[in-house]
Amino acid sequence: MFDKELLKLIGGNKKYVAYAVLFMVLGMLANIGITASICWAVYFLIEGYEPLAYIYPAITAVVAIIVRYAASRCTGNLKDMLGRKVKKDLRERTYNKILRLGVRSTDGMNMAGLTQVSMEGIEQLDLYYSTYLPQFFFSMLAPVILFCICVGIDWRTSLVLLACVPLIPASIVAVSKYAKKIFAKYWGKYTSMGDAFLDSVQGLKELKIFKADAVRHVKMNQSAEEFRKITMKVLVMQLASTTIMDLVAYGGAGAGIALSIVGLMNGWLAPASVLFLILVAVEFFLPLRSLGSAFHVAMNGASAGRKIISLLNVPDPVWGENKVSGTELNLKGVTFSYDGKRDVLKNVNMVFPERGMTAIVGESGCGKSTVVNMLVGAYRPKEGSVTVGGDVLENVMRESYYSHLASVSYNTYIFNDTVRANFELAKKNVIDEEIWSALKAVNLADFIKENGGLDKVITEDANNVSGGQKQRLALAVNLVADKDIYVFDEATSNIDIESEAIIMDNIKAMSREKSVIVISHRLANVVPADNIYYMEEGEVKEHGSHEQLISAKGGYAKLYAAQKQLEEGYKEITGATAEVKA
Repeated sequence: MFDKELLKLIGGNKKYVAYAVLFMVLGMLANIGITASICWAVYFLIEGYEPLAYIYPAITAVVAIIVRYAASRCTGNLKDMLGRKVKKDLRERTYNKILRLGVRSTDGMNMAGLTQVSMEGIEQLDLYYSTYLPQFFFSMLAPVILFCICVGIDWRTSLVLLACVPLIPASIVAVSKYAKKIFAKYWGKYTSMGDAFLDSVQGLKELKIFKADAVRHVKMNQSAEEFRKITMKVLVMQLASTTIMDLVAYGGAGAGIALSIVGLMNGWLAPASVLFLILVAVEFFLPLRSLGSAFHVAMNGASAGRKIISLLNVPDPVWGENKVSGTELNLKGVTFSYDGKRDVLKNVNMVFPERGMTAIVGESGCGKSTVVNMLVGAYRPKEGSVTVGGDVLENVMRESYYSHLASVSYNTYIFNDTVRANFELAKKNVIDEEIWSALKAVNLADFIKENGGLDKVITEDANNVSGGQKQRLALAVNLVADKDIYVFDEATSNIDIESEAIIMDNIKAMSREKSVIVISHRLANVVPADNIYYMEEGEVKEHGSHEQLISAKGGYAKLYAAQKQLEEGYKEITGATAEVKA
């Protein structure tokens, strides 16, 4: 019913909740003033007062109406301001959190889920904070204030009304235990349906090629049907709880009214007092009744809020304040586990000098990509350390480190913008001559000139260029960035031989002046490396130059021989050059 973690989430905006509650209380007191003025006029009528006397209840009623109107406007404005500020603050915090996580992925959330949580989830929380929270605190105060006012008129009726009030929150608490489970499933089904839809749209080409779109359609229908069923459960639960709260609210008010009428009949209450208690009786229950209505919306927002909290609670990568003084990278006795149980890196020691080409090779699952995650600062080792220029990575400034580091992978992102704009992301004040020079280096200059020049717009996911052109463009962008350390993680994967040769020529040339780290399945690409680390099951088994490792006749030599044999066999069959992966 009330979540302290969600309250902490709004930080300094709590004051708007307090202001809204104060104006809601003021509005309720104004309502009581209007009711009192009516009863006052009835009293004058019964007692036969002169018409001039009615001016006092009339003035009271007018003042109360004005106060009620002003309080309602202020309450509405404050709730609107609270909602807008909370949404703005949460979106900033979510965005800044993702920025702080940097190259690290958000655990347990894919792109669709992250988008839904950060956009629609925050919209749902708007209702939680702007509607539910003020109503919650107001509902706790209103019956007590009304009791204090009514007890002077008749303590019996006031006590009965107050005693019936807790039955509404009791029914809400009873429903909430079931509602939490329902809404948790509801949000889970909602995000999974969104994930499935996004996945289907992104893979539509493959679905059509494999004629699997009909099967996928059935799965989408199943997902939609599951969401429909959980939505119906939510609606049934809301209807049932609303019925229970109505019975309690109007039943309690009826009990109070009945007792006040008994008081009139037995002579301990005057007619005007009875009228006041009858009119006020419902006011004891309406705030909690409104809370019950807001509760269902709040539960949906709370489910989204817990996902936002889980995102905000993901530990930030640890960075320090030191500037990078050198660019030699070292992994010293690094052990790492993603789940805290199975070590994917085991006592790994590697040296990446300030100049030269260093390669990391091995079969799939040996730990190559995890080493990349260590080098780019996405994760920190469980044991051992990663150092840059002799300084532990945790002690250096992230901005300083990334000003020296570039990472190019098989899926490096090219933004849906012009070619020039993509280069400007890497170097803000880049000039056209630098861009053309980089494009020429990767053999893309002619293609760009013939297709719109630097103002050519790269579509979403670079769909209007080939895979090889996309990866060469990514390399060109990073060449313009002019960093000291370049990490190439499968940068030549799944591209044509011409593009692969161009990229590898640039990597070799770059390694004469910079630190170049190459991770590759294809061993033919790492033959020129100054030092090659061969990994198996998270451990460095061998390292040295290509010639040294071949002479050692260990795991590297066997893997190289197997790949070479497969490539030669493919050439004999097709007469073409193949890219064969381990």
